[in-house]
Amino acid sequence: MSEEAAAGRYSIGGSPFEAPPLARGLHVVATPIGNLRDISVRALETLAAADLILCEDTRTSAKLLDHYAIRTPRSPPHEHNERARIEPLPAELAQGRRIALIAGPGTPALGDPGFPLVRAAQEAGIDVFAVPGASALLGALSVAGLPTDAFTFLGFLPSRQEARANALAELSARRETLVFYESPRRLVDSLRAMADAFGEERPAAAALELTKRFERVHRGSLGSLVAELDAAGDIKGEAVILVGGSTAEAIDPAAWQAALDEALGRQPLRAAVDEVTETFGLKRKEVYDAALRLKAEAT
Repeated sequence: MSEEAAAGRYSIGGSPFEAPPLARGLHVVATPIGNLRDISVRALETLAAADLILCEDTRTSAKLLDHYAIRTPRSPPHEHNERARIEPLPAELAQGRRIALIAGPGTPALGDPGFPLVRAAQEAGIDVFAVPGASALLGALSVAGLPTDAFTFLGFLPSRQEARANALAELSARRETLVFYESPRRLVDSLRAMADAFGEERPAAAALELTKRFERVHRGSLGSLVAELDAAGDIKGEAVILVGGSTAEAIDPAAWQAALDEALGRQPLRAAVDEVTETFGLKRKEVYDAALRLKAEAT
């Protein structure tokens, strides 16, 4: 079949199908995170009927598009400079072009580049359509066994140890399920940092290779996951980390800070910090930093 004859067509199991006409605008298309069969018919129709497919990585996307015999022209939106690359696209969309945006695997703009183009199209008054589907975030939530009535997606943690610890410290009292993406190389280090920040007994799960041949979900406390995955050695595949929310009773900051001020008036800083930390069940660093501020204000 020639390129021209293949335009607007896709194939499933060798059987060709004609894609219906596509609305003008930007179509944000979710693609499989591993298993190529996890794509909707609507997504295939959209990709086949588009004038252009913007791919985060054309080589990665080629595996999917070639599998379904989709011959739509494709281009990486983030080549060289993302902002420079997307500048002409709203004008192209305004001229009536039909552009599909796909990430590597999964849903674009969730932990991936893509949102600048979506925002630019919306600001230009261009219609933006969602073509939902596979998502590592939602897939992991559905099998982790942790509460899903409230959750926060936090993407990738900072790679530097100090920045990562600071980010986690700010999340330690959150009560909803926390969801992170992580590379296999940093998985154990991130879990260890979470155990330090949240406590080793906090329930958690690590989902690896979702929808792929070696899919697995490790469940347990943060401490047990650190031990289990550290012993496992070489870890393959992108990971989703899910951590249960804090169940500790909320502590009034004004109460412990008043107690700290009073304790500093009758004993040395270190002893006052130890007393308040133990009494209120707080992180020592948080109390220590507050004590230093109080001392500075008093001088």
